[in-house]
Amino acid sequence: MANALPLNPDLRRLRDLARTLQRNCRSGDPSSQTRLLSVFPDADATHVALSKALAVVAREHGYASWPRLKAEVEARRSSKAEDTTGRNSKPVYEGKAKILYEGPEPGTLIQYFKDDTTAFDAQKKAVLEGKGVINNRISEFVMTRLNSIGVQNHFIKRLNLREQLIKEVEIIPLEVVCRNIAAGSLAQRLGLAEGEPLSRPIIEFYLKDDKLHDPMVAEAHITAFNWASTQEIDDITALTLRVNDDLRQMFGAVGITLVDFKIEFGRVWEGDVSRIILADEISPDSCRLWDTATNEKLDKDRFRRDLGAVIESYTEVARRLGITPETPNVIH
Repeated sequence: MANALPLNPDLRRLRDLARTLQRNCRSGDPSSQTRLLSVFPDADATHVALSKALAVVAREHGYASWPRLKAEVEARRSSKAEDTTGRNSKPVYEGKAKILYEGPEPGTLIQYFKDDTTAFDAQKKAVLEGKGVINNRISEFVMTRLNSIGVQNHFIKRLNLREQLIKEVEIIPLEVVCRNIAAGSLAQRLGLAEGEPLSRPIIEFYLKDDKLHDPMVAEAHITAFNWASTQEIDDITALTLRVNDDLRQMFGAVGITLVDFKIEFGRVWEGDVSRIILADEISPDSCRLWDTATNEKLDKDRFRRDLGAVIESYTEVARRLGITPETPNVIH
């Protein structure tokens, strides 16, 4: 698993790591030589050049080469400098993991991904450096993919390391959970063994209300309280199943099992007519993702259960999906 690059990485420190590796290899340190040979099997470890040691450090942080790692560090430094200039747009909503700001055009918002992490109705909190950056990239990748197969969503483009330009929608006050394997609250409520496959995907609805601890609701509640119409429920269900099919295929192709996920939907209006589109985010914060071979958790459960290596696991998901700094997919 690749080491996570700090949010504000120091090129000098990274070069020092490479020099230390070079020095240790030349002195015959077995673990250092093993690191080198894992990247350059034919290298002479006792006469390793600094360029090779730099390449090893880059690979260990998930980058194909030292120039690409260096370019990412410089891009982050530039982005940070831009952030210090302040913003003119006003915040319109702040949640546990994101902030929404007024967008540059009517009908748009800027979605900012925070490093804040919570669990158990925010009773457990932490700040995980770099989490927002990774989730921004993964959600961009997934939303772009879903758009390409006709699952319309609020994503327009990524603006920088932490921000996306999105369509403003009228959020339906429901969290929609799709489950493929028993885990989390489903396993607890029904006494199922965690990891037990379900015969078919199960879709559940939860009311978005932190004060009430997001209670599960039935379709009868949704229509009785006018949270969504019968047709909108049908549309949401159909879209959720399409998302599930595509995500299972996408993650499965890179050795990750999609256990379950949570998504949200909103209305966009065209005159007096509205349609349902996908909103919010799709990332390891909102999905349960297990390594297919080992069942190792690669998602927010690592934080919930104090398993550690949260950022490293999120970074591994991004790496497997081919999300790398040298292919940012930023639209100017």
